[in-house]
This record gives sequence, C-alpha cells and structure tokens, in this order.
Amino acid sequence: MNAELKIAARTRDDPRPRSAVSTGVGLVGLAGLLAWTWTARAYGMTGPLAALTALLACGVPMVLWSLLVDKVHRNPSTGIDWTRPLRPRAESLDISIAKIAGLWTTWAVIGAIYCLCRWYWDGPYLFSMQLLGYAAVPLLVLSVPYVIWLDRRLVEPRDGAWHVGQLVAGRGRLADPEQLREHCRSWTVKAFFLAFMLSIVPGNWVQVIEPAAADIARNPVALANWLIGLMFLVDVSFATVGYVLTLKPLDAHIRSANPYVAGWVSALICYPPFILMNSGGPLDYHHGTADWVYWLEGYPLAMALLGLVLVFLTAVYAWATVAFGFRFSNLTHRGILTHGPYAWTKHPAYVSKTTFWWLSTMPFLATTGSLVDVIRNCALLTAVAGVYYWRARTEEKHLSADPAYRDYAAWMERNAPIPRLVNSIGRMIRSRPVPAE
Repeated sequence: MNAELKIAARTRDDPRPRSAVSTGVGLVGLAGLLAWTWTARAYGMTGPLAALTALLACGVPMVLWSLLVDKVHRNPSTGIDWTRPLRPRAESLDISIAKIAGLWTTWAVIGAIYCLCRWYWDGPYLFSMQLLGYAAVPLLVLSVPYVIWLDRRLVEPRDGAWHVGQLVAGRGRLADPEQLREHCRSWTVKAFFLAFMLSIVPGNWVQVIEPAAADIARNPVALANWLIGLMFLVDVSFATVGYVLTLKPLDAHIRSANPYVAGWVSALICYPPFILMNSGGPLDYHHGTADWVYWLEGYPLAMALLGLVLVFLTAVYAWATVAFGFRFSNLTHRGILTHGPYAWTKHPAYVSKTTFWWLSTMPFLATTGSLVDVIRNCALLTAVAGVYYWRARTEEKHLSADPAYRDYAAWMERNAPIPRLVNSIGRMIRSRPVPAE
C-alpha cells in the first residue's frame, strides 16, 4: 500500500506528458472489432469480405471518436488552420494540380514495383494485390476532390507530393531534395507494410472465426491458442487500419519517416521477403525445437499456467498496437504515445514479443538431445532479441528529434516501472565491490 501511495504521489508531482492519442480511440475501435468478430462467429462468416469488414468495424468508430470527441482535426499538428479564410480556389488550384500529378506519379511507381517484385504475386500477397487493384480507380477519382478541398485549408499545402509534381512538370529546380526524400521514405513505408498487413488479414481472420466453441473450450491449451489468435487478430486489424488512414484531417499523417539506414535494415529483416528468422534463415532458432505444449505434456497445471502467461504476453503485444488507435506504423513518427503500456516501458511490443518467443519455443530444450542445438538456438534467439533492441534504439534516435519524445523519455526514466527497475539493477551491478586480486 505504501508503494502505491508513493507512486501516486510521484505521479502527481511529476505528471506524465500528454499522449498524442486518447485511450478512448483504441477502446471504441476494440469494441467495434470484437462486436463484429462475435457476429461473424455466430453466423460462420469466415471469408475475406468479412475480414475486410472487420477493418471497417475497427476503424470507423475510431474515426468518429477522434473527430467528434477528441476533435483531432483541430490539432495544430494537422497543418490545418480552420479559423483562417479559405485560400482562393484560383490560388490553390495550381498547387493542387501539381500535388495530384505528384501523388499519381508516386502511386504509379509503387504499382510498377509491385508488378516487378515476384513475391507480391504468390501466396497470401495475391489477396493484397487484388484488393489494391480494385481500389486503384476509386482512389484516383477521390484523390482529386480531396486534394483540392484540403489545399484550400492547409497552412502550407506544398508538401512532398507537390515537390514530386514539380519534377513531373519539368520544374525540378523548384523541388526541395529533402522534401522529396521524406516523401519517398513515407510512401515506401506505407506501400511495403500495407501490402504485407493486407496479405495476412484473411488467414488471421479464419483462425479466429472458424473453430467451434466446443473445440476452443475442450482444454486449456486449445483455449490459450485461440485467445492468442484473437490477440493477433486485434493487432493485425489495428495495424492495417493504421497504414490505411495516414490522413492530415485525422492528424494521423506521417510527420516523418525514419531517415537512418540502420532503422530500415533492422526493421525490414523482420518482415518478408527479407526476414532472417524464418525457417532456413540465418537467424532461424527452431532447429530441433518443439513448442511449449510438447515439453509440458503430462503436466496439465504447468501447461495451463504457461498458456495463461503466453496469452497475457500476447495481450500486452496487442494492447501496444491498440494504444496507437489508427496511427500505428513502423518506421514513422505520427505522434508520441505516453499512455497504456507505453507508461510502463517505451517498447512494450518488443518486450512482450521476445519474451513470448523464449517461453513458447523453449530454445533451451532440443528434441534432438544435442547440446550444440541448444546452444545454437539460444544464441540465435538472443541475436533476434538483439535485432529488436537495435530497432528500438533506431526508433528512439528518430523520435528524439521531437521535443515531445525527449520529454516522454525523460519522464519514463524517472517514473516508469520497467526503466526504473532496469536502472536499479544497473546501479546495483556498478556498486558491487571489485574483489581484490
């Protein structure tokens, strides 16, 4: 009780910096998603259309909450000043035409890359390509009135798309190289990760909707595996919505994409086709391993307890994505989060994910009975954890350009439980006396 009072007093004296996203956004999105999931299970809707409807069930409530309750469209960070008179249409139209040309050129380049890269035309990626193909014409049409409407309201409408438009029009001397680089980085992030997220939506959906209630409840292992699948459904749905809704009126635009090569390398090696952790990859830590169910067979209590821990870790992982609302995105800055699991550690998803892998895979045990396999698998999983530590450091380096993140990081060092624990352990290690020789 005394510890809780001390924490409460410390929080009053040193309040947590304001989060760019409210708690309510994630909660209404989660409520909509779970309601649709329950409905789909009741009626056996396992198809891809039902999976896409889940994205709407998740995204629409978040958009409504953000606009009607949080009023995010009035945030200065949107770049929109609603109090100033509209820019004359004649003045903004030339800007809009250049932006539309730049935007369409960007999309054409992305489409060409999709066509050239063969992995986009095999397996689950086929769904992404079909869906993006269906969306292409509506996006082209809707982009025209959207850009014209937005440019009359933006304080500075000449963004990266406008600078690309200058190149297209042969006026490259007007294009700012840094704006062009930022534009390319931002759209590369969106194109790469949106295609990946869309590709895994249908398969993830089926895993949650298809199992019968009796099969889910037949034993703790089945229940744990289904709940883990449900947590991944939440994560995938929120993340996909986040990659779609990169819109300035929602204050969800990409403010900056990570400019560091190390950040891109450390992130991309965790995703196909560059992933290093898959079977046969350089960081494949699964040789001679079996999952937790194999090793705990015959120990039902231990199996149930570990299943509970794994569900908890996956829930933390999903919570870390829910906290973003519709702003989740790798390699980008879209506002600083300080609430939910981000009040405990700066990287809750990475901490929970790597811990889950250690406990679920148990690389310290090998079905081959080989000590070499044990050592190799543990070393490789340690390397995988190192990759995520590397990612975390590059993300911090990128975000530290924003004073809001520096304030948040400093507050975390002073108040957050996990950083305080790590710092305490570090101080204890450093203060140990060195034995005399």
